[in-house]
Amino acid sequence: MADSTAGKKKEGLWETVKTVFWALVIAGIFRTLFFQPFWIPSGSMKDTLLIGDFLFVNKMAYGYSRYSCPFSLCPISGRILGSEPERGDVVVFRHPTRGVDFIKRLIGLPGDTVQMRNGRLLINGQEVPIAPAGEFVEVKEQQGPQGLIPRCVNDPVPEGGDCISERFTETLPNGVSHDILNIQDGAYADDTPAFTVPEGQYFFMGDNRDNSEDSRFPQEIGGLGFVPAEYLIGRADRIMFSSAGRSLLYFWTWRGDRFFKAVD
Repeated sequence: MADSTAGKKKEGLWETVKTVFWALVIAGIFRTLFFQPFWIPSGSMKDTLLIGDFLFVNKMAYGYSRYSCPFSLCPISGRILGSEPERGDVVVFRHPTRGVDFIKRLIGLPGDTVQMRNGRLLINGQEVPIAPAGEFVEVKEQQGPQGLIPRCVNDPVPEGGDCISERFTETLPNGVSHDILNIQDGAYADDTPAFTVPEGQYFFMGDNRDNSEDSRFPQEIGGLGFVPAEYLIGRADRIMFSSAGRSLLYFWTWRGDRFFKAVD
C-alpha cells in the first residue's frame, strides 16, 4: 500500500513537472512569434503612452531577428519574414548598446534627413506642421514603481498640484497625426544638427519631446542614436491595461478609460 501511494505521488509530481514545462514552452513560442508583453516604465511617450500602461507588442509586424527571442537567443542573422515599418509607428526595439528594450515613435526612415530647429521637427528640410491641442494636465506626484516625478511647464508645482505640459498635434509627411508635449523652450534637444539616417537604420523620438532619450542623442555621448533594423522587436498597437499606482494590486489607481485603447 505504501509503495503504491509513493508511486502515485511520484507519478503526480512528474505530470505536474511536464505540465509546467510544456506551458513554459508554449508561452515562450507565443512570446517569440506573436506578442510580447511590455510595461511602460517612463514618461517619454506621454501623452500617447503613460507610465503604467501595459500592452502587447505585435512581433509579426516587422518579421523576426535574434532579438525576437528572450535573451536574444534566436539563431537568426539579420531579419526574416520582414516588412518595413511605417513612419509614425510606435515601436519597441532593443537598445543597440545597453541591451534593454525601448519604446519610441519612428520618425526618420533610411535616407531621411531629420533635424530639430527652435523646437520644431524638420524632415528632409521641410518643417512638420503642428496645431495647438490644449494642455496635458496630470497630478504632480510619484508615478509607477520607480516613483518618477513629472516635469511641468508651470514648475514649481507642489505635490498633488496640477502639472501642465503644452500639447500639440503633429502631422508627419505620410499623414500620421499624433500628440506631442512641450515642457521647456530652448532645451538642448530643441536644436540639433541635421541627421541623415543610414541605409538599414531608423531614427526614433519620444512624443514627450523635452523628456525623452532618443535618436537626437548620438551613441557617442551615451544616447540612442540610429537603430539598425535587426534591433526592431515589434509594433505597439493597443493598450490592454493601465495602472497609475506603484503596484498592479492598487486597484483604485487603475485607469479604466485606457483598457483596450488603440495606440495612435
